[in-house]
Amino acid sequence: MPAAPTLTLRPDAQGIASAARLLADGATVALPTETVYGLAANARDGAAVARIYQAKGRPAFNPLIVHCVDMAAAGRIGVLGGEAEALARAFWPGPLTLVVPLRADAGIAGIVTAGLDSVGLRVPAHRLAQAVLRESGLALAMPSANASGRISPTTAAHVLDPDGGLAGRIAAVLDGGACPVGVESTIIGWRDGAAVLLRPGGIAAEDIEAVLGHPLARAAMGGDTPDSPGQLLSHYAPAAPVRLDAQEAQAGETLIGFGPVAGDLTLSASGDLAEAAARLFDVLREADRRGLPIAVAPIPAQGLGLAINDRLARAAAPR
Repeated sequence: MPAAPTLTLRPDAQGIASAARLLADGATVALPTETVYGLAANARDGAAVARIYQAKGRPAFNPLIVHCVDMAAAGRIGVLGGEAEALARAFWPGPLTLVVPLRADAGIAGIVTAGLDSVGLRVPAHRLAQAVLRESGLALAMPSANASGRISPTTAAHVLDPDGGLAGRIAAVLDGGACPVGVESTIIGWRDGAAVLLRPGGIAAEDIEAVLGHPLARAAMGGDTPDSPGQLLSHYAPAAPVRLDAQEAQAGETLIGFGPVAGDLTLSASGDLAEAAARLFDVLREADRRGLPIAVAPIPAQGLGLAINDRLARAAAPR
């Protein structure tokens, strides 16, 4: 862990250069993306990537997503052909991760893929993530910048939160303000040649199916040995127990509302799923600070509602 306190870098040329230099030197730096803040390290430096696991307390069998500056750079790490290439062209840069075969000569540290022969690849759209990727010339392993299993960060303040954050465990955070999407990337993989939704996220499954021209298979959530990032059952978890599909609060609960279900806090009073996705982790954090069990109103299982329900199911899972 770093000997000095975690630096906060400004979102300017000097901050970008400092972040790139730290990453090249093997340090871990939290970067804003359009989804959530990610904890970045050089994906070809096993010792640097190990610092991600150390800072997060992340299980070593849970693979990491590799972030690349563009499709060409991603294609030098994983095999982008057929449907994967079509999806990359349609949605990159953006909140889509593709789990594809790892190239033998990719040079990615084995700790990144947790020993798998596949790799999750993403090209982020956020201008600061793009700027650091260009400045550093690196491929970056980058899970969410929070203690493993805790609520994902959507601001630099979340990254540095003394409860579930990484202050003092990482070299720096590049402060890019709030993340506009607010939930992690959608993850698509292929099993027996069929495209599978491994994790709902910032791109709706329906939009992906429109590009593919056929429905996606759905992967079962959970399991002890995930074959892609985002597959652990108990994840995105506040400290308090979570009850889902609540129409009203029980005694001693904090109710998170949505649409017509008013609560102590709300994801979206108007029932807007995009607003709910952007607010999800902030609202979970605020509810958790109250120190009471959490109840959450029903969320429609469509569009971004799939990603929201996925995160809530993981937050409510036994642990």
